[in-house]
Amino acid sequence: MLNQRLVRENPEKIALELERRGIKVDMAPIQKIALEQRNLEEQRSLLQAEGNLIGKEVGNLIKSGSNPQSDEISRLRTKGNQIKQKVTSLEEEEKNLSANLREQLFRLPNLPSPHCPNGKDEKDNLEKYKWGQPRIEEGLKQHWEIAEYLKIFDSERSVKISQSRFVTLLNQGARLERALINFMLDFHTSKGYKEVLPPVLVNTASLTGSGQLPKFAEESFKCDEDDLWLTPTAEVPITAFHRDEIISSNKLPLRYVAYSPCFRREAGSYGRDTRGLIRLHQFNKVELYWFCHPEESNKAHMQITADAEAILQSLELPYRVVDLCTGDLGFSAMRTFDLEVWLPGAKAYREISSCSICGDFQARRSSIRVKDGKATKLIHTLNGSGLAVGRTMAALLENGQQADGTVLLPKALEPYFGANQLKPE
Repeated sequence: MLNQRLVRENPEKIALELERRGIKVDMAPIQKIALEQRNLEEQRSLLQAEGNLIGKEVGNLIKSGSNPQSDEISRLRTKGNQIKQKVTSLEEEEKNLSANLREQLFRLPNLPSPHCPNGKDEKDNLEKYKWGQPRIEEGLKQHWEIAEYLKIFDSERSVKISQSRFVTLLNQGARLERALINFMLDFHTSKGYKEVLPPVLVNTASLTGSGQLPKFAEESFKCDEDDLWLTPTAEVPITAFHRDEIISSNKLPLRYVAYSPCFRREAGSYGRDTRGLIRLHQFNKVELYWFCHPEESNKAHMQITADAEAILQSLELPYRVVDLCTGDLGFSAMRTFDLEVWLPGAKAYREISSCSICGDFQARRSSIRVKDGKATKLIHTLNGSGLAVGRTMAALLENGQQADGTVLLPKALEPYFGANQLKPE
């Protein structure tokens, strides 16, 4: 959520920064609500202070021997009661204005970093660098063709179980998925991340705090009879894990790694990636998440990206790092580096991780602060996939495919999978 002080004092800056995202917002009505809310808050505070002084004066008069039923004390009490009534009325008005203001601000995305390149959409993203040598050959298969030949997942029967865009992993496929999850978790915990296994069902407050609600309700699956949603990413429950807390600065950074099944409707993506493992309604992901001091967040962004990259490097998968332009940023992000893995069958780079710095945007929505000496300020949050497991499997299938139908696996994965290749069954 955006800073209300900035809304009151410099709405033009907000409008200009959101325009960099391609969003035009008339901030005048929102500023008006913010100013009215602050004005009521100040009136209420002054009246409460006056009421406290009257209460003390009445107490002092009674202590000094005045008759509690005297005209002077009765007059003061009448005035005090009038102030209480006025305060109650102002509190109700202030509550309504605050709720209205929060509703307006909850729908506005984070402001982009000044370092974020300007642009309209993914075509304007900037490639930072590449790692590894992409495999470029004619006649290479795409991952679902390889999977069908190896009989490691079944899409058709999954439609009977659920609907389209679900898969059932079989035999070597199920074992490879499990191997990848364990490999990623072990790798990141060895680097100092604390492993957590959060709930898959999350409440509305959790989705609101991380930025998925209210704007992206159509992207998530909701339980009709409860205030619970299937989590779209472990970023949601980890953000909520410290909601309404003050964290001591000497505990920072807090670095978490979490495996979680993730659920997304993929609204607006129909017709795209309908086959295979790239765009499913349910998928597994290992998530990296940081809570850090505001002064350290830019450095942390570089590190969380490097930690995600290290998985790709260990798995010997060529990739590139892309700096997302302002028009392609996620709702809560102020800057994002996408890792795009090379898929030789598709002859394309595809996103496998988004590493984002969110500044204090999620912390303000979730009320998470850091205690630094006597000062208390909003904490900064960062997140990144480390990695999306299904897309990693797709990359392994395409990059490791051999002419005889087998798929060679990287050495780092052998101890987890128990073999160095996938074979037709």
